[in-house]
Amino acid sequence: MTHTLKTISPVDGRIYVERALDTAAGIDRALDAARTAQRSWSQVPLAARCEVLSKAVDAFVAKADDIAAEITWQMGRPIRHAPGEVRGFEERARHMLALAPEALAALNPGDKAGFRRRIKRVPLGVVAVVAPWNYPYLTAVNAVLPALIAGNTVVLKHSHQTPLCAERFLEAFAGAGVPAGVFQYLHLSHDDTARLMGDARIASVCFTGSVAGGRAVVAATAAGFATAGLELGGKDPAYVRADANLAHAIETLTDGAFYNAGQSCCGIKRIYVAQSRYQEFVAGVVDLTKQYRLGSPLDPETTLGPVVRTAAAEAIRAQVRDAVNRGARALIEESWFAASAPGTPYLAPQVLVGVDHSMAIMREETFGPAIGIMAVESDEQALGLMNDSDFGLTAAIFSQDAARAEALGDALETGTVFLNRCDYLDPALAWTGVKNSGRGCTLSRVGFEQLTRPKSYHFKDSP
Repeated sequence: MTHTLKTISPVDGRIYVERALDTAAGIDRALDAARTAQRSWSQVPLAARCEVLSKAVDAFVAKADDIAAEITWQMGRPIRHAPGEVRGFEERARHMLALAPEALAALNPGDKAGFRRRIKRVPLGVVAVVAPWNYPYLTAVNAVLPALIAGNTVVLKHSHQTPLCAERFLEAFAGAGVPAGVFQYLHLSHDDTARLMGDARIASVCFTGSVAGGRAVVAATAAGFATAGLELGGKDPAYVRADANLAHAIETLTDGAFYNAGQSCCGIKRIYVAQSRYQEFVAGVVDLTKQYRLGSPLDPETTLGPVVRTAAAEAIRAQVRDAVNRGARALIEESWFAASAPGTPYLAPQVLVGVDHSMAIMREETFGPAIGIMAVESDEQALGLMNDSDFGLTAAIFSQDAARAEALGDALETGTVFLNRCDYLDPALAWTGVKNSGRGCTLSRVGFEQLTRPKSYHFKDSP
């Protein structure tokens, strides 16, 4: 019997994509092809690799409208927002291409009489990239492009929710003239994904997904020596100090909580506000939340689309009910959003007050449009609450005192500290997390270090 994946669109519940799943034999063919291609691809000069990959980015961007529409149908992002993913893809890809000559240049440890010494960055080999549905191109490009630039070959396994994204990658690479075998994709079951990651031909795995998924990656690669970069969950906090520009904080943090229907690992999930500004801040967030338009993501006027599936919507509702049962207050009436309905993925946003850290809404990852807000009496209390988490991906501070914000940032257990912004990846900066948010790094020149290994050259002059 042929096993298939079926992508159920959250837009209307129909099957949008159906594909046959690859088999163990397909994995073998792909890995043999990738390993063979890698030997020749790694010998192509860096400038030539970058040239053909730049053409691939051109080819991808040329299909921006079609790609944006596919994103909307596959995972429900409003069509007014979906083109931003293509722009972000291009920004990150162009940055990594421009950075490559510097990031991959040989290191000179200094002069030593009678010797010539260098450290080169050389490719790892075959890299497996396992990508999620919530930002299907932005998460994948962080690993796919730098891996290829550095001379690796890539096998991409994309989410069953967004299989067309893998196919669009291949279309762009093939159209630009990237040699066969350098980039491939596989549509796989969970068991065969583990088989792929544990294969001895895989040198490294780049995974973005849940904490449970990260543990599965570690288990799958345990028998071999593949490295693993893991971008996992988040419960990202924000702190609004008494000196913050409140209007800016309200606008930025509401968007950080509800953009992409809250389905972002680095979206804002909990907010701490100086007591003196708390009431005004909460009122502002509620007023702004009421202005969101929940509905079909195909409607250009929609600003909040469905979450990815009905089960996800029900899990978020359950987390909100649990908080309310424990004493929290929900400030948004679901009836204010006519499209919101149980038994569907269409879910009204929610703002909760009266929350504390005994509640799952403040501790467990909430992959949807719900936010908890607490008042705090001091920087020290805010810092303690922000660090009171199993996660550590990003943290945001809103303040006019940059020096104080940096001092607080130094004490935060997080991969990125923002001041007066949130929920953004700058490709010039390392994207990394601590605790259950993962390990390893993508983006920036540091990201290239995760996809290469150092090789030392120690030459003594002829006697």
